[in-house]
Amino acid sequence: MKFIPHDYQRYAAEFIITHPISALLLDMGLGKTSITLTAINDLLFDSFEIHKVLVVAPLRVARDTWSAEIEKWEHLKNLQYSVVVGPAQERLKALCTPADIYIINRENIQWLVEESGLTFDFDMAVIDELSSFKNHQSKRFKAFMKVRPKLKRIVGLTGTPASNGLMDLFAEFKLLDMGERLGRLIGQYRNAYFQPDKRNGMVVYSYKPLPDAEQRIYDKISDITISMKATDHLKMPELISAEYMVQLSENEKEKYDRLKKDLIFSTEDNEVTAANAASLSNKLSQMANGAVYSDDGETVHIHDRKLDALEDIIESMNGRPLLVAYWFKHDLERIKKRFEIREIKSSEDISDWNSGKIPVALIHPASAGHGLNLQSGGSTLVWFGLTWSLELYQQTNARLWRQGQTADTVVIQHIIAKSTIDEQIMKALKTKDTTQAALITAVKAEVHK
Repeated sequence: MKFIPHDYQRYAAEFIITHPISALLLDMGLGKTSITLTAINDLLFDSFEIHKVLVVAPLRVARDTWSAEIEKWEHLKNLQYSVVVGPAQERLKALCTPADIYIINRENIQWLVEESGLTFDFDMAVIDELSSFKNHQSKRFKAFMKVRPKLKRIVGLTGTPASNGLMDLFAEFKLLDMGERLGRLIGQYRNAYFQPDKRNGMVVYSYKPLPDAEQRIYDKISDITISMKATDHLKMPELISAEYMVQLSENEKEKYDRLKKDLIFSTEDNEVTAANAASLSNKLSQMANGAVYSDDGETVHIHDRKLDALEDIIESMNGRPLLVAYWFKHDLERIKKRFEIREIKSSEDISDWNSGKIPVALIHPASAGHGLNLQSGGSTLVWFGLTWSLELYQQTNARLWRQGQTADTVVIQHIIAKSTIDEQIMKALKTKDTTQAALITAVKAEVHK
């Protein structure tokens, strides 16, 4: 297929070419992969600035998306790529295969640097989903920083920088510029842009940005960063967000309220307890969905309200494709037990969904979040269970609400259990306040109802 770039895509590709260090904060659906590949193609074959590129991405994106984009566009036909996933033996074979681009999943970065036994001779790296490296103490971050000085060029791609706060930007940009702009130490960064928030005496539990922090941080990184929103550059389909309310019975609500107030409830066979605010939030979310894990790991059934609602929604679709997002494992088990439904896990599943062969498909936000193209298969997504992660919520919605979606409207339906923590999570997602502080506030609001 002939690649006819939008103006913003041409601009973004040129930005990568002219900036040895670049961060592209591009909204979902703007074509981050094709933009980056176009720039790589130029740097490899026109200016001869690089000879070997490493792409680091989430597993499914590494396995499916990058190779599909290379195969798709005519101007990239000379790019040779090797996908470095699977068992260690297969990964070594892939790394020893002659290619221009080596695509590896983020979980294997530590293995590549510390265990593969191969010389790290890449001169350019692309971090597809910069937020994968937001923890400066993680093994993958530390491993990558060991080889960062060997790279002549690096590109960071993300659509959702700091969705849970500006603190994340420290590690993400240290990975790119080795601490030049936001400092080399987290303590320096914290002191410059944040102040203590929740604390007990000298012990600080959380920080909040200083009033001018956001602007000052963005000023610091502006020379290597471009940021674009999809709505500014694309004619996107209309996004319709709806809520399907379900009501718990008195008995079901009584169990929910008991756990909420006493942090414990018991049945004949099982006991469910919550140790702290985060644990209570998790347990209440499970109960809102219809089941909860007991202390010994057994699934305790509470209600089928959401399953009944999902049945109504499936019926109302009249055979049109429906994507269902679940959160807990027992959600998956109960949905699959009740409906003939297929989980999207493999490349074949993705292909079948996009070909219209799957009427109802299940996805988990953590694995379907980044980079999967599912917009050809349908335009309606149902959230069976909600997530506190704004990043995963937005990324999952963007599997359908993105460039290439042929429907005029995309519908995001949320099944909400009335008078439960679902309502608090929904409110947090709408206001884009999904921090740990918001979670604790929500639990407090629930408990004091």
